[in-house]
Amino acid sequence: MISRKLHVILLSSFLLVVATGPLSANEVKSGYEYIKPATRAMQDDDFENPGMFTVERGMELFNEKQHGASKACSDCHGIDGLKMDTKSIARYPVYNEEEAGIVTLQKSISNCRNNIGNKALPTNHPDLIALETFVRNRAFGETVNVQTDGPMAQLLTKGKTIYQTRYGLIDMSCSHCHSLYPGQMIRGQKISQGQGNGFPAYRLDIGEITNLHQRIQQCLTLMRAEPFAADSEEIKLLGLYLMSRSNGLKIETPAVRY
Repeated sequence: MISRKLHVILLSSFLLVVATGPLSANEVKSGYEYIKPATRAMQDDDFENPGMFTVERGMELFNEKQHGASKACSDCHGIDGLKMDTKSIARYPVYNEEEAGIVTLQKSISNCRNNIGNKALPTNHPDLIALETFVRNRAFGETVNVQTDGPMAQLLTKGKTIYQTRYGLIDMSCSHCHSLYPGQMIRGQKISQGQGNGFPAYRLDIGEITNLHQRIQQCLTLMRAEPFAADSEEIKLLGLYLMSRSNGLKIETPAVRY
């Protein structure tokens, strides 16, 4: 349990951020706009970007026929994914009528693997993270274009409610940081708008690739709240809403973030 002293320190840190009042956030901005120049340079250089190791691992898995499978992913989608529709990738997460719900890019990849006889893997298994990162990277530079009308409209409303709900012992919502105070400093880092266009991203703080749902779980932990489970409806709804906020931004996967 968090101590009273630590609770006060965290609350004080947040008050230092908000003391000067909120910044205007009329323009949608990638997290790239808020990171330090050295981090931008790292992201921009494929030889320096540590996330590219995961892209390469994902490419290997994509091109290889796994044990027990009838074929490799590349048999349908081309060597190195060259036959994939990158504009379709930029639309994830999507609404699936058969499931009457949200399907993430990772879930779609997992379904495809299962259909060709691969062993089912749990959500966020390292191999699925690698494949998700690789596939998303194939759409690098495409514009995020998540559906916001039709059956998605009601789901987005639910996701926005979660985004604006206070959680944890420090009683904060996602919107407190990412809608009210982007650009201001907290613990030596600029607060971003919390956009999802760079995910999966390499996080320097923990030294590994992190997808959007994992980042949500990490943020909730920092808020001293119980994180949503990996396959929960809440994390799907919030992830959907966050990606919809990124509509119009270019895919940067793998971005580099602190």
